[in-house]
Amino acid sequence: MRKTIAFALAGVAGAALTAVPAAAQETTACLITKTDANPFFVKMREGAEAAAAEHGIELQSYAGRIDGDVDSQIQAIESCIAAGAKGILITPSDSAGLVPLVEQARNQDILVIALDTPFEPASAADATFATDNRQAGVLIGKWAAAQLGDAAADAKIVSLDLNAMMPTVDYMRNQGFLEGFGVDVKDPNMIGDEDDPRYVGRDVTNGNEEGGRAAMESLLQAHPDLNVVYTINEPAAAGAYEALRAVGREGDVMVVSVDGGCPGVRNVEEGIIGATSMQFPLLMASLGIEAIAQYAEDGTLPEPSPGLDFFNTGVELVTDAPVEGIESMTAEEGLERCWG
Repeated sequence: MRKTIAFALAGVAGAALTAVPAAAQETTACLITKTDANPFFVKMREGAEAAAAEHGIELQSYAGRIDGDVDSQIQAIESCIAAGAKGILITPSDSAGLVPLVEQARNQDILVIALDTPFEPASAADATFATDNRQAGVLIGKWAAAQLGDAAADAKIVSLDLNAMMPTVDYMRNQGFLEGFGVDVKDPNMIGDEDDPRYVGRDVTNGNEEGGRAAMESLLQAHPDLNVVYTINEPAAAGAYEALRAVGREGDVMVVSVDGGCPGVRNVEEGIIGATSMQFPLLMASLGIEAIAQYAEDGTLPEPSPGLDFFNTGVELVTDAPVEGIESMTAEEGLERCWG
């Protein structure tokens, strides 16, 4: 399994999946995402479906109505336990609140793998396959500061975060961005305790375009001199841009984001987003299904990347305005790779 994973991360599209073992023919697996409206999770489901078909695994897919719909995820986990699933892949909406139910699943010999968003603690799951979300934030933070140059010292930054529950992916990206920009984040696992005068405001978006637009409108009223906008993901960035364009500010406010989906990379190409950090949700899900197949065959548990408590599925900076010292790809290159 580790050889297959390493092969995939070397950049080879469609990593080779092992042959279907006889013991896995009747294996059931579950994929539980935060929502099915976000293209990120749509691509994740595509990866899981393709890998499940390759391995002869029956896949049951579930999604919340919106990002943060914990009740739907609770019902989904309960359904997976009742169905006798051998493995659950989940992007938790409540990283801490779902832990008791995850423990219940694991106690029934169900392999639980967090995708993209770690649990709190990460050890609540058997494994996590994810982007290094903090590094994803650091990359766009460093890029933004370098683009502004001396003007970074007087920046007026706002953040468009995920939701009030502040799941791990939310604070990791936010704090990574601020660290990359040069802001003292105080508690790296907490959003909003900073005292740097450059960080002037924040709001939540639920990770969608409508939420991004509403949050940006509110922040523009409170901080009309803002000039740097960090967003949790590209749908939120698209909504923020529409709000900026409505007041004629789209040309003098820098927007950065995380995701690297094809629509987001096109927004980089069009100048709507200055830079984004690309992650690989299809790979996360396909490797997760592979791990479930291996577990069903011989009980092997997936291992984290060396020196980490999760398996790192990679992150790449995408921008058409590269800066010295930060490795990046162009939007044109990104469109060839988006969401493998």
